[in-house]
Amino acid sequence: MFLGCSFVTLVKGQELNCTVRLNHSQIQGTNTSVFESLETAINEFMNNRSWTDLQFQKAERIDCMMNITVKKYDKSSNMFNCELLYQVTRPVFNSGYSTTVFSMRDTEFTFAYQEQDVLEFNINNMDNNLTALLAYYAYLFIGMDLDTFSPLGGTEVLRMVESIVNNAQAMSNPGWRAFDDTKNRHAIINDYMDSSLEPLRQMQYKYHRQGLDEMAQNADRGRAAITEALEMLKEARTSKPLSQLPQIFTDFKRDEIVNIYSGHGTDKEKQAVYDIVSEINASQNTYWNRIKK
Repeated sequence: MFLGCSFVTLVKGQELNCTVRLNHSQIQGTNTSVFESLETAINEFMNNRSWTDLQFQKAERIDCMMNITVKKYDKSSNMFNCELLYQVTRPVFNSGYSTTVFSMRDTEFTFAYQEQDVLEFNINNMDNNLTALLAYYAYLFIGMDLDTFSPLGGTEVLRMVESIVNNAQAMSNPGWRAFDDTKNRHAIINDYMDSSLEPLRQMQYKYHRQGLDEMAQNADRGRAAITEALEMLKEARTSKPLSQLPQIFTDFKRDEIVNIYSGHGTDKEKQAVYDIVSEINASQNTYWNRIKK
């Protein structure tokens, strides 16, 4: 299914290869066993479950990372106030390079956890914010990855993310509510699945599968596809100017985009790309200027 690779053994599920790191250095005077227990529980929850009915070979599992920094911990209530930095990556065909598919911070990663708690998830009966958070990201990682391998390929999985957000509206924990924040969990999936931002989702396939994956065989053809993909990103931004997703994309793709065009391509191509990314994300213009060199 992925990258045209062929392996003998097929396994069902266990789609994620998720690296989980929990940093509790800001919390003093607390037995570290609760943090160790939490890190292990999250790691097992993300990596040992079958999230979909898709079949993944072991080498095809989706590489992702969750770096969790504990800001506050209340032992009496078992409440954790954390910040999550997450990233999902995928390999580029015929290269040793991995590219970032999506990356962001969730500053409202708040939940209750007691040492040795068993993490269980039921989308129809969500009463645990930690498992709701983890399921949200598991499906988001899988859905976005699938979008890079076929046009709108992650739609069915991403519908699960929408369902989690809808069911979480009854929860009191932050980060789920509509209109509270333009970058919270609700805003990310709501924008990503908005029909007006379909060019952004189509761009994922054009940029990664027809662009990056092609560059090892034909760099000019791959770069031309990436230029077309960035035109689609511009179209998405025009369709929904208030969405943060086009800017977020250029934030985590900044160095990659610069490296693709700096010293490569025609002047016309470089100028077109520069115009697009500088309009979407002027805060990075110091870097975008390198495109034209």
